Amino acid sequence: MTTHQATGFTVEPYPGLPLTVRDVGAGRPVLVLHGGGGPASVTGIVDHFAATSRVLAPTHPGWEDTPRPEWFSDVGDLVETYLDLLDDRDLRDVLVVGASFGGWVAAEMTVRDRARRIGGLVIMGAFGPEVEGHEVRFPTAPPGPPGPPPGPPPGQGSGAPAPAPRRGPSPAALQAMVAYAGPTRSDPKLLHRLARVSVPALAVWGEQDTAVSPDFGRAYAAAIPGARFELIPGAGHIPTREAPEATFAAIDAFAAAIRQ
Repeated sequence: MTTHQATGFTVEPYPGLPLTVRDVGAGRPVLVLHGGGGPASVTGIVDHFAATSRVLAPTHPGWEDTPRPEWFSDVGDLVETYLDLLDDRDLRDVLVVGASFGGWVAAEMTVRDRARRIGGLVIMGAFGPEVEGHEVRFPTAPPGPPGPPPGPPPGQGSGAPAPAPRRGPSPAALQAMVAYAGPTRSDPKLLHRLARVSVPALAVWGEQDTAVSPDFGRAYAAAIPGARFELIPGAGHIPTREAPEATFAAIDAFAAAIRQ
């Protein structure tokens, strides 16, 4: 069953599992997969591509108060669900863009894409494989700026600053990510399976990424045949947010090249 909304739709790929998908723009299809920070963390990516492409941006079950059945509990469940989404919509030559945890899902989708729906892969600050000597610094509490100083007691004025927006996973999102990623937050076989990727791939990394190091990213890219690695100066874990001009320039050049 599909329920249409103003800028997207909700489908139920399995009983009791509604999947909300933002659907904007027109043109070559782009699938954008968010990381622990949720859909808001990839809004800039969605908006950027929507100017020239049709963008699908699902909310992983468990984020934004969406239900996640107990059995829906590993990366493979997300991968199969999103590959089915591409099949059901008959989308081809799809550019899949994944950030952080979403990059893991995107890479695994490309490995398992037997129907050849995917035409290109972009990962940013992604984790998933085990890379010897490089540990992913998985958050244990929602990162981001501290809250504002305490305001006046109720009824004594309304000049207190609004709470700072969250820039990382909520507690519920962290719980969902742990369910999907497992206790080691990695798949020891993924680095080897990446040799099956047969589409053009780009790995984009922030030079100052302290969660997933650039050397981890280089090893990730090296495991994908023909993949390019782009280091973004001055950027951290989410380069499209921290250095958007340089990051989108790299992504756009890659996307244009693989259309030729």
